[in-house]
Amino acid sequence: MTTVAPARRGFSLRGIFSRPEKPYIHPYLGGALLGVVLFLAFLLTRNGLGASGGMNRYVAAVQDAVSPGHIDQTPYLLKLAGGTKNPLDDWSVPVLTGALIGGFVSGLIHGRVKPEINKGPNVSNRTRLIMAFTGGAIMAYGARMARGCTSGQALSGGATLSAGSWALMMCIFGGAYALAYFLRKAWL
Repeated sequence: MTTVAPARRGFSLRGIFSRPEKPYIHPYLGGALLGVVLFLAFLLTRNGLGASGGMNRYVAAVQDAVSPGHIDQTPYLLKLAGGTKNPLDDWSVPVLTGALIGGFVSGLIHGRVKPEINKGPNVSNRTRLIMAFTGGAIMAYGARMARGCTSGQALSGGATLSAGSWALMMCIFGGAYALAYFLRKAWL
């Protein structure tokens, strides 16, 4: 007679990536919770929410480590990391870091962490990745030109009724709808 050892229950990556996907939160509840988080951000830190500033500071920290002379010769980067300034000493760095970590943990808990490429049937994986990278680079450049990303401009600027933030969001949505017309066949 043979005995079978009980299955070991431990940590496995396969278990993390094969969890059943849970439904998303209701959009109105999610919006209300985001409003509470934004209010608390203004109340506790005197700053809103935004991600591009934190990302800029991470890039400046890497540049400062690799080529500190370049930082000191570029006026824009000099404000972030010039001389003895620490580029990571800003409120936007923990906001970005917390958003990345929190999003990943939420994805793990709700079974959404898995490698995938979302695309239409008429687009190759390579084309989709090139389009995503190009679009992301254009949005990142635009965020720096607009002095904030969509979260910083739309959420924080919109909440303070900044006319510039509202105008930027209208331009972003208008541009997205106009471009969607030309790219619609790639998704159908």
